[in-house]
Amino acid sequence: MNILVVNAGSSSLKYQLMDTENNTVLAKGNCERITLETGIFGHAIGDEEKITEDAVFPDHKSAIRAVLEHLRSHQVAIDGIGHRIVQGGWYFEDSALVDDEVYAKILEVAPLAPLHNYGEADVIDYCRNSYPDLPNVAVFDTSFHMSMPPVAYTYALPKDVVDTYHVRKYGAHGTSHRYEWKRAHELLGDACHKLLSCHLGNGASLCAIEDGVCRDTTMGLTPLDGLMMGTRCGSIDPATVCYLQREGGYSYDEVDAMMNKQSGLLAVSGVSSDARDVRAGIEAGDKNCQLAFDVYAYKAAAQASAMICSMHGVDTITFTAGLGENDANLREAICEHFAWLGVKLDSDKNFASSRGDRVISADDSAVKVLVIPTDEEFMIAQDVLRLAF
Repeated sequence: MNILVVNAGSSSLKYQLMDTENNTVLAKGNCERITLETGIFGHAIGDEEKITEDAVFPDHKSAIRAVLEHLRSHQVAIDGIGHRIVQGGWYFEDSALVDDEVYAKILEVAPLAPLHNYGEADVIDYCRNSYPDLPNVAVFDTSFHMSMPPVAYTYALPKDVVDTYHVRKYGAHGTSHRYEWKRAHELLGDACHKLLSCHLGNGASLCAIEDGVCRDTTMGLTPLDGLMMGTRCGSIDPATVCYLQREGGYSYDEVDAMMNKQSGLLAVSGVSSDARDVRAGIEAGDKNCQLAFDVYAYKAAAQASAMICSMHGVDTITFTAGLGENDANLREAICEHFAWLGVKLDSDKNFASSRGDRVISADDSAVKVLVIPTDEEFMIAQDVLRLAF
């Protein structure tokens, strides 16, 4: 089967066309700067070099139209389409084959992720109307976390408020965390029961997974909660919002932009949201960059302790996403906080230039530590096969 996997962001759209029989990528690309005056369309067929050209994408429908027309011009067949959806709200404990009811629910919960769900819904709408014979499957970032117990997802707010506005912890990155469990269990077998999955990128979250079931995660009602990230502040005193509005005169939109786009590594380092730039600053002796790195590692370790608590222990830790896969210094700094758990890294393995799945813990470590590059596209394609064929 040829499955098209679509990941529509707030102003971008990425895609991969996968042959699920041999797990190869037949085509891939991206549409950037959606809704702006000028956009970029990057595309590649098979192993060919990626071609980038100027384009105009007034909305997400125009972006997915360009992708489908491009694939059709190369006579590439599509058997089904999988869509990454950021927020499934209180409805979806699993991925779902899209019909009118599922589509309506994606829009209903969109206020929980307004920058993403509306654009994602537009893409689904275009695909369903233009190619009615193709099955569409929605794969929700939140569905994996719906197995959390009430003690983990409940917010201590008035019940009428919670019930009316569906306020609870939803989490994110569920498809990535689900893949981390799958691969860790394939690699370690029955030795893997209690997994701490560390998805560390520009957006970052942790997940406690016990025998394939999510026990807790760090992102909350929205992806702003939890870890310090590239431009997001992560968990802070919620009264900070009220204080800034009352004493600083900031509007709601200004505080929202500050905490989502002007905080995190960018704010503490004063240099960049990109960890590579922060690392360069550290090597140049910049104390703010060093502080940003130290805060990031400490916050991650501190919240990881809460994840471990939810499982009453841990036997496996995995690192994934941009920082998790590529920043050996960060992995080392986080694991140093877990020396009391018996976690030991093999420095040579940790700093080796190897790629792919690999164990980086020492032989006598009480906890296995691995790097497992995530593959959300694979998981989405597999969900399309499972639900549509």
